[in-house]
Amino acid sequence: MITYLYWAAVIALVVLSLFAGSRLGSLGKGAILGAIIFLAGWLAYYFHFEQVFVKRFGGVMRISVPEGHRHLGSTWKDDNLWVENYNPKTNECIFSEYSKGNLLEGQVIIKNCNPLIERRDTPSLPAR
Repeated sequence: MITYLYWAAVIALVVLSLFAGSRLGSLGKGAILGAIIFLAGWLAYYFHFEQVFVKRFGGVMRISVPEGHRHLGSTWKDDNLWVENYNPKTNECIFSEYSKGNLLEGQVIIKNCNPLIERRDTPSLPAR
């Protein structure tokens, strides 16, 4: 919801700049100002607000699990999302960081992880 309000405010500012430009006799300058406002709003959202909205206000963010991996879990550290996936082909657990704007992303790889192997020493339930 907060994401929709943010984009509604950005679009309202763009429309207002176009309207003001046309009223002042220079639609071209209003269009340039509108483009600058839209670009600044998009950059601010992508590099700062996206994860802040998701974590603090219940926004929506989509990421995908790489092909062939299995998702194990995710957690927040400050405003960055850490996602743990398992690669069964290489037997590695991979922690990937999704930071603001995806600029400084970290990755931790744990070799010989085996999180999905069933334990053989647990008794099974009798068949009915």
